[in-house]
Amino acid sequence: MGKITGFMEYQRLQEAAEPPSERVKHYREFVLHLTDEEAGIQGARCMDCGIPFCMNGCPVNNIIPDFNDLVYRQDWRTALDTLHSTNNFPEFTGRVCPAPCEAACTLNINNDPVGIKSIEHAIIDKGWEEGWVAPLPPARKTGKRVAVVGSGPAGLACAQQLARAGHDVTVYEKNDRIGGLLRYGIPDFKMEKHHIDRRIEQMRAEGVVFRPGVRVGRRPLGAGINDLAREAVEPGELLAEFDAVVLAGGAEVPRDLPVPGRELAGVHFAMEFLPQQNRVVAGDRVPGQITATGKHVVVIGGGDTGSDCVGTSNRHGARSVTQFELLPQPPEHENKLLTWPYWPIKLRTSSSHEEGCAREFAIATKEFIAGSGKDKGRVKQLKTVRLEWKDGKPVEVPGSEQIIDADLVLLAMGFVSPAGGVLDAFGVAKDARGNANATTDGPGCYATNVAKVFAAGDMRRGQSLVVWAIREGRQCARAVDEFLMGSSELPR
Repeated sequence: MGKITGFMEYQRLQEAAEPPSERVKHYREFVLHLTDEEAGIQGARCMDCGIPFCMNGCPVNNIIPDFNDLVYRQDWRTALDTLHSTNNFPEFTGRVCPAPCEAACTLNINNDPVGIKSIEHAIIDKGWEEGWVAPLPPARKTGKRVAVVGSGPAGLACAQQLARAGHDVTVYEKNDRIGGLLRYGIPDFKMEKHHIDRRIEQMRAEGVVFRPGVRVGRRPLGAGINDLAREAVEPGELLAEFDAVVLAGGAEVPRDLPVPGRELAGVHFAMEFLPQQNRVVAGDRVPGQITATGKHVVVIGGGDTGSDCVGTSNRHGARSVTQFELLPQPPEHENKLLTWPYWPIKLRTSSSHEEGCAREFAIATKEFIAGSGKDKGRVKQLKTVRLEWKDGKPVEVPGSEQIIDADLVLLAMGFVSPAGGVLDAFGVAKDARGNANATTDGPGCYATNVAKVFAAGDMRRGQSLVVWAIREGRQCARAVDEFLMGSSELPR
């Protein structure tokens, strides 16, 4: 490494951010990437540990020590090439990835880890600012055609890799805009959508064809308000027209909470609430938009989706925001000697929590309670109970029931599987969790039981991270290329 003693000389530096009192007034990103000098100093903290556990912690296996050193030396162009060699969309992961690479950093054993995510953020932003991110069309065309169903990170990564291998790729998306859950699942204050738009333009220049507003298969029963497809294509048409089909949709079936009062107005899934605000930010009119303005909001679910609901509710001007978590409160600091290099369970405070939120742990909802008069049929309160965890199971604490105010309840308890319509339409076999049954190892990886149909991302592995979706999209692209051509030069 360029600075052998850097990890002893420099401290970790957090990226600058707009104060919570100001950023809740808008929906723009509020985190600034490091300056060239700051990023160089952070790169110098990489300690030449010999075995880069960070690379194993990273699902796409970014070559982290190399780009850290290149940034320290201010060789930004080579750093960008190194980053792009493993990650098609570092502007996505540099903003929304939870950075498992940092948990695996060797320096994290007894110090603050290297700010890998902030360095990645700085590299890709500089690449766009300098005009270094350009289309990479193939030198030759293969004449093979591939359909990719779903335009989230898995579908986009798969499509870009296949197009660069010379195949003709068409991406189908049921929503009116390309991006999948990147577009309509992640709030703009975490990732503005122009990052998706400029990648789409790059991919169009590389030969990818996009068809938004097209649902593959029939509209499934219970399809949500976000399914705005204008037309439909039957699986048989794709199988007849294309040499391979990749199913890369998201895990969109939310976990429900079937307790008394669930049918009351004002109780919504998070993915009814969040996409509407994204559409408003994009300039759309959303009649009957679900808003938190002036309301007591309760978010049930303590993960990232719940945190996004908290941040959006604060921007709406909620009267109060409370977030429930079924599990007990984790420790503020993990026992690193026991958990490193794995992802630790510890208390995580997101930027949305910093903006204002009461957090309740080891609590369960027993009932949604309706109001009276003009509020009849609408949720106005919740009945809750405290929990103790014994032998890994929750036990209600006697006498701990409480009633709290709630004008808007958002269910953010995770997602159980992809919408069944696409998998059922193709006749794809499912695993026990309702995901496409396809292996990631050995010959025929990512292939389903249906000839020339492959599956990747959340549709295959279930609800997961953007970075895992990119990994699966890239690996699936290599599997499809091998299937079509007999061999592949795409990286795995």
